[in-house]
Amino acid sequence: MSYAVKEMFLTLQGEGAQTGRASLFCRFAGCNLWTGREKDRHKAICQFCDTDFVGVDGPGGGRFEHAQALAERARELWDQTANAGGRPYIVCTGGEPLLQLDEPLIDALHAVGFEIAVETNGTLNAPAAIDWVCVSPKAGSTLVQTHGNELKLVWPQPGFALEEFETLAFDRFYLQPMDGPAREANVATCIETALSRPQWRLSLQTHKMIGIA
Repeated sequence: MSYAVKEMFLTLQGEGAQTGRASLFCRFAGCNLWTGREKDRHKAICQFCDTDFVGVDGPGGGRFEHAQALAERARELWDQTANAGGRPYIVCTGGEPLLQLDEPLIDALHAVGFEIAVETNGTLNAPAAIDWVCVSPKAGSTLVQTHGNELKLVWPQPGFALEEFETLAFDRFYLQPMDGPAREANVATCIETALSRPQWRLSLQTHKMIGIA
């Protein structure tokens, strides 16, 4: 299998339980909930995505003909900056990474030393060998991946009730305020909810606050 990657870059994880951790982000091209093209936004299942995952033209992006080639390139990018201490950590994101993140690639990434995280919309089953599974459900889709390390719910989302997630088998539950014109009101809503329902914690997009990718 070949792999289409929009971009790969070293940064700090900005959200959820791993906030502040040095991470190599590997953004796969393509998603099953939206084409990524504005002309198709009106018919997309996910209506609020603000990420460019179309094509392979971003920094570090490209087409990789086999898993080993992608894994070796990822390790090269990690070693260019992160060269002292700590286990290499890669965050596979998208788009929807589980359209491409398969067992051969997981094995290849492990072989070059990476701890592997995935950020998925939960509509596809995550291979068991992934080290950290973060699921961010989208209203209107069918949630298949119902267990993992963290459930990160962009909030508020019409069509969702918190109760439908609170019995799922996740270690941590996060509310992340939906970005956009109503961001301040959404932050207030998430704060109030986290105070009244302590199972949930507040997740903020700290990378946007401090101006990094």
